[in-house]
Amino acid sequence: MDARDQRVFDAVRELLADQGMQLSMDAVAQRAGCSKQTLYSRYGSKDALLRLVMQRHVRRATAGLHGPRSSDLRSGLLQFAVDYLDHFDQPHVIQARRLIAADAVQFPDEARRLYQDGPGTLTLHLAEWIETACSHGQLRRDDPHFMAELLLSMIAGLDFEKQRFHTPHRDDAVLRRRWAEFSVDSFLRAFAPPASTAPSSIQPRSFS
Repeated sequence: MDARDQRVFDAVRELLADQGMQLSMDAVAQRAGCSKQTLYSRYGSKDALLRLVMQRHVRRATAGLHGPRSSDLRSGLLQFAVDYLDHFDQPHVIQARRLIAADAVQFPDEARRLYQDGPGTLTLHLAEWIETACSHGQLRRDDPHFMAELLLSMIAGLDFEKQRFHTPHRDDAVLRRRWAEFSVDSFLRAFAPPASTAPSSIQPRSFS
């Protein structure tokens, strides 16, 4: 990604927190310091630009699953959980979620596309990762999509609802990590493979 893309993506991120679903390409161009014509020629449309921003978020969110420690199942999941919680604790993300939720009734199609390109795609990527872990005998085999949704729900807990209702939440990195460890360890206990099929090596195989 070059500097121009970075400026545009940063502008979209800031405007989602300022204007929610009502952000316009005019506003993005002004915030990014470029022309609206440049935006359309480079990204095609507002929906396409938002899709690229969501795709970038998904790549960042799943980086911990494929990083240096991803060969260890718990470490990969824990890094994913910590990154996930840290991202959603950022003030601009909290505010953007509030505005998007408020605008969803007025802009239902746009809201659905944001979900599909963001949380929906993230869940699919996590389900694929879990399916690979199951095939390697690292997790008990079950529906990987259900498992992915359950894991995300466990990681989120009630923190996002607390943020939405302006209630004290885990706004400290230590508290978030403790919760991440609890949710990941609970998930791994729930889907521990049968002893007879568990990998014999201490370090599970890498599936990055």
